[in-house]
Amino acid sequence: MPNECSITLQLNGEPVRHRCASHRSLLEVLRDEMGLTGSKHGCDLGDCGACTVLVDGNPRLSCISLAAEVDGSQVQTIEGLGTPGLLHPVQEAMHKHVAAQCGYCTPGIVLCLAELLDRENDPSDAHLREALASNICRCTGYTKILTAAKEAIAVRKQRGTS
Repeated sequence: MPNECSITLQLNGEPVRHRCASHRSLLEVLRDEMGLTGSKHGCDLGDCGACTVLVDGNPRLSCISLAAEVDGSQVQTIEGLGTPGLLHPVQEAMHKHVAAQCGYCTPGIVLCLAELLDRENDPSDAHLREALASNICRCTGYTKILTAAKEAIAVRKQRGTS
C-alpha cells in the first residue's frame, strides 16, 4: 500500500505492531482498525475532547493526531483503564454520582481526570477545571463530574494510592 507506515507501541500495556495508511488519524486506527471504540468521533477538529487518549501519560486528542506520530509511545485508551472487577477510582466515582448522561464525552473526561490524579495528589478545583477544559459535555453541566472527581481523590487517598 502506498503511503503506508508501520507503528510499534504499547497499547493499554500490551506491545502492538500495526501497519496503517500514513494519513490515518490515531482515532481512526484505534476505532476502525483495532476495534477500540471507547474513544469517540466528535468534532474531528480537536475541539470537543471525546476522542481523548493518553499518549506517554499525557492527554492527546486522537482525532487530530496521526497514528504515525505515536510510534514508539505508550497509548492508553479507556478500555485500558481499570478492569470490570476493579474500576479506576474515577470510573467508580463517575458511576456512583451518575456523572454521565449520554456518555459520549465520558471516556475523554475519565482519562483526563485519571491523568490529573496520577500527576497530582490533591488537585484544586481550579486544576480539576483546567484538566477538563478540553472536554465538552453538553448534558451534565459538570457539577456531578466535579463531585465525582473529588470523590475519586478521596478514594485514592483512602486507598493510599495517591
